[in-house]
This record gives sequence, C-alpha cells and structure tokens, in this order.
Amino acid sequence: MASSSSSVLNTGSGASLTDPVRYPVSASSPVRTKRAFVLVLLTLLVPGSAQLVAGDRKLGRTALRITLCVWAILLLAVVLLLLDRSMVISIVTNPVTSLVLVVLLAALALGWALLFLNTLRLIRPVLLAPKARPAVGIALVVALVLGSGSMGYAAYLLNVGRNAIGNIFSSGPAIKPVDGRYNFLMMGGDAGDDRTGRRPDSLSVLSVDAETGQTAIISVPRNFQNAQFSEGSPMRALYPDGYNCGDECLINAINTEVTNEHANLYPGVADPGAQATMEAVSGTLGMQIQSYVLVDMQGFSTLINAMGGIRIKAGGWVPMSGYFDETTKTHGMPLGWIPAGDQTLNGDQALWYGRSREYVDDYSRIQRQQCVQQAMLKQLDPTTLLSKFEDIASAGTKVVESNVSSAQLGSFLDLAIKARGKDVKRLTIGPPDFDPSFSTNPDFDQIHERVDQLLAQASAKGAQSAGIPDDGTAVPAAGAGHVQAAGSIPATLPTGGNAAQQPSPSDFTPVTTTPDGEPITEEMLTQLKLEGNEEAIRQLVATNGQCRPL
Repeated sequence: MASSSSSVLNTGSGASLTDPVRYPVSASSPVRTKRAFVLVLLTLLVPGSAQLVAGDRKLGRTALRITLCVWAILLLAVVLLLLDRSMVISIVTNPVTSLVLVVLLAALALGWALLFLNTLRLIRPVLLAPKARPAVGIALVVALVLGSGSMGYAAYLLNVGRNAIGNIFSSGPAIKPVDGRYNFLMMGGDAGDDRTGRRPDSLSVLSVDAETGQTAIISVPRNFQNAQFSEGSPMRALYPDGYNCGDECLINAINTEVTNEHANLYPGVADPGAQATMEAVSGTLGMQIQSYVLVDMQGFSTLINAMGGIRIKAGGWVPMSGYFDETTKTHGMPLGWIPAGDQTLNGDQALWYGRSREYVDDYSRIQRQQCVQQAMLKQLDPTTLLSKFEDIASAGTKVVESNVSSAQLGSFLDLAIKARGKDVKRLTIGPPDFDPSFSTNPDFDQIHERVDQLLAQASAKGAQSAGIPDDGTAVPAAGAGHVQAAGSIPATLPTGGNAAQQPSPSDFTPVTTTPDGEPITEEMLTQLKLEGNEEAIRQLVATNGQCRPL
C-alpha cells in the first residue's frame, strides 16, 4: 500500500506532488505566499524561469532562450559602446534599424506581459490567504510596469525619436570632414506674418573637430555687407563681386531674395534660401560649410521649455521689448525685464534674451545668442535628454530644419558627447573682435586669417603646436586681435582688429547697481522709461552683452 502511494506521489520526471513550487496545494499558507513573491521576482529578473520551475517547461525554455539572447545583445551593445560608440548610435538613429528595434522592443514588451499573466495563473491567487492576495497583486503589477512597461515605453520613445529624426534631418548622402572638421551653419529667424520669407536674425558657424569634438563658434552679424559667395555657388554669377547692392544687401536678406526671386537656380534643393545663405557665409569666412541647421525662433521657446529652461550668468538687464514706433523710432514700454546675475530662463525669456537689441547694438545681442547656444549645448545632458526626451523631440520637429543626413547623425551625436566639457572657442565678425564699422566695409583677407587662427586653436593638434594652454583659453596672435574664449566679454571694444588679452569667462561682474550704489530694479527702469530718459537706461544696461552659461 505504501509502495502504491509512493508511486502515485511521484511523477515520471521524478518531481514530487508535494513539491510546493510546482504543486502549491499541499503547501502551507506562508509557503504559498512566499512562493507567489518568488515567482513574480523570477519573472521580473529572469523571464521564463518561473514557467520553467513551476509551469509549462516548454514555454519556460523558449522564454529563457529569448531572455539569454537579449542579455547577450545588451552585453554586445555595451562592448561596442566602449569600442565604437558612434556605431551603436548610428544603429539606433538609422531609420531602418531603428524601426526594427521598435518592433522588437514592442514584441518583447508584449511577450513579457504575457509571461506575467501566466505567472499570475501559476500563483493561483485563490490558494493564497485573503490578506496576502492584495500584496501579491500589487507586487505583480509593479513588476509588470517595471519590466514590460519600461520596455514598451522604451519602444515608444525610440519611435518618437525616429519620427523626429525623419522630420528634421534629410535622407541625403553623408558628408566628409574638411581639413579634419565638420562645419555647420546655424541660422535663427522667423517666418512670421509681418515678414517676407525667413530673414535670419542670427548666423553662426559651428566648426567641430572630427576627432576630438573641439568646437568653435563663428558669428556673422545679420547686417554684414558685401558677403562673398563661395566658388560654384549659382549666386556668384549674379554677384561676382559680392552681395554689394548697397544698404539693402545685408547678408540676412539673401534667404528672402533667393526664396522669392532665384529659387530656379537651385533645382531639387529643399530650401534654396538657406542653401544660398550657407554659400554666402562659406565664401565670406573662407571655409567650406557642409550643412545647415535652421531654427525657427517663433518655436524656439518651446524647445527651451522642453529642456526645463537654461541657466546663465547675465552681465546686465535685458528688456523684453514692446511695440516699435516707426515714427519716433523707439520701442514702447518693455513687456518685462530679465535681471542681471544668475538666472534660469524659461523659453519666452530665453527667446527675448537672444533677440533683444534695444538700448544696445547687434553685437551685444550676438554675444547673448552665443551664450544661449552654449548653455543649451552644456545643459542638454543625458539625464535631461532622457527625462524630457518626448517633449524635446516633439519641440525639435516644430523648431528645427536641417539638411544634415540622418544616416550620419550617430557620428555627430558621438562628437557632441566628446565635446562636452571642452572649452568652446568663439569669434565674431564685428565687435568685440573687430571695430563696429568692419561689417560694413569688411577686409576678407583679415577675416580669413582670423578664422584660420581660430580653427587652429580649436584643433587638438593645432593647439599643441601653437603652445596653447591645456585649459583651452585662446591666445591672441600678435597684431591680429584676439580669439575669444567662450563666455569672455571684453572690457573695451578693440579697434582695427587689435586687442589686448581679454579677461577669462568668470571675470565679469554683473551690473546690478547704479554708479551711486542704488540697486537697479524693474521699477526704476520703468520709471526712467516713463520719464523718457532713454539715455539713463542705455547706460544702466550697457553691459547686457556679457553672459556665460552656468
């Protein structure tokens, strides 16, 4: 009888019916509760293992094989990140491979969710003590969200990024570095109802060393005259001696003119105006610019808000200007003020900070624009990007247009990672690096010389051969003026392109008081505006071009 009972209690595989893991009916209530939590944990940490020990072994083995394959792929990805980071980024950003990844992640998330449901069946909640059921249910839901939910959300974010990349970047061929550098034209402007076409308010070239990521920013004033078109530009046939039709031929008017009158010169080009502007900046600076990125300033604030704002140290008060009276040639009462000192700017404030030129000249505005650009580059860290990825990607599709190839985005993102923490060199084709009249009557040989100096200093090899300090600060060439390190603002404007060594980025002190020591307040500035004392305001905000990112 005992022998017969023993044979009944044993399965063909040797597992006892009294095994509490596979047969919980015979287990005590505490053991059943412990078993339930263990199965949930196994499904979360090693999907398929719960089924292997307590359920359908065939399902468990299949799920476990998939789990091991995923772990192997993740391990391979980590190794590749260490050995060839740009390859991994390129795979993730490539339109085809990213779609495959989205489908695989979604399938894995669904399969994992089904395993959790199967685990719930294996737990058999009816066998649990009434008080244990809610705790086990909550644990399973939490594990489901952590595991399957996280993987599903990763698939969603990857798809959001994939769509954003497709909307922003082109599908054209990849570009190669020129003299070891990638050169991009950054244009910021509006296409509002009161404007004909898109006239860039800001023009900046980002030149990035293809090996180190060392970056230089070259700003071209929007009122620059006699811009030279590069060789091979269709516009060079119309303006062989430069864009020199007088005061109306400012460099920022090229975009509108080409868009409205000469688009036929650029067959097959998505944005002829942007292409022609890129060729003008390229010829003016004497460097080959391969791609452009155009930022619509009307949507710029959306991107800043998506980042959670930007942090800067402001040298002086900046007005958020009111309406402009064409008769008196003055602005109305400012809509608000951005104070001097350490500030966190939201999107609307950052937009005004980079655009306002009331009481100061365009060159102060250019300095602030450079500062905003650097703050965005510096503060768009991986944590911010991951935590706000959906908002940033969504804002980017509304703000940014570019002819950069999406196939090359991986290598450029890799360069951006390398560039983090490196000092950014910068040069302005106007004050403080040239005198105020230079942009009206430019000396192109001098511009090319200064650009060559800047790029040499922004190159690892060039910096070593020139004896530039390791801290990245720029060293002025004798008799050629200075190349400004990121964030540094001169105490006085140089003339004729010559200047003494400038202070370091941290040297300027925000102007927060009047010469008499009275604190500058919004109420004070408003009262001066009401009194019509524009000159007093001009003196109090004269240093608002000083800025550095925090």
